[in-house]
Amino acid sequence: MMKLKNDSRYIHQLIAQGEHQYQDFKYEISDICKIAKTLSAFANTGGGRLLVGVKDNGKLAGSRTDEETYMIEGAARMYCEPEVDFSIHLFQVEGKNILVMEIQESPLKPVYAKDRAGKRLAYVRIKDENILATPVHLRLWKERGSERGSLITFTEQEQKLLDIVGEYNLLTLNQCCRYVKLPRPVVIRLLAQFIRFEIISMVFKEHRFYYTLLVPGQQGESVSVQSVHQ
Repeated sequence: MMKLKNDSRYIHQLIAQGEHQYQDFKYEISDICKIAKTLSAFANTGGGRLLVGVKDNGKLAGSRTDEETYMIEGAARMYCEPEVDFSIHLFQVEGKNILVMEIQESPLKPVYAKDRAGKRLAYVRIKDENILATPVHLRLWKERGSERGSLITFTEQEQKLLDIVGEYNLLTLNQCCRYVKLPRPVVIRLLAQFIRFEIISMVFKEHRFYYTLLVPGQQGESVSVQSVHQ
């Protein structure tokens, strides 16, 4: 049984931060698959914190403690693959129970969230949203732990992709495949390689992922690849 804490000041400090890349509010937990999606995103992107019993606007709603704790544990252990490492703390604030779940970044990426049909999808956390991971993310995770080395010369395929991305500045994966005229798996491999070597960066803008040459002053939400390829 969780020990009840009465540190209301701490909870109000967290709520004052609002929702962001490492924190999310949940009014209630009624869908175990949706929670698994959130856990996947946090575990794949630096970890995070989930406040249960708090509305999006920061108002306290209170948690159905036992029921929602059970669903959180089920999401982390049965609907995430591999399992997500977490801890749960119970606070009482203004007479209402608030659950605080701390999700650890996973050393084994990707962490997939399973739906009720058993389909597995991986997510990343960008600002206050859980975003479906791209094939390039999956390739980066697959190659984790490989030697960084150094690129001295480029193959014809590599140079072609660099030239195209440099010419158009921001390209989606589909556009890269179309303009470079290479098979999709080849383009995914090359983009992942260039991201690892910090030559190309992945930018999230207008709810889409784009690829651009790595230069300062880029617009859009630059995606941290440190947590992706470690």
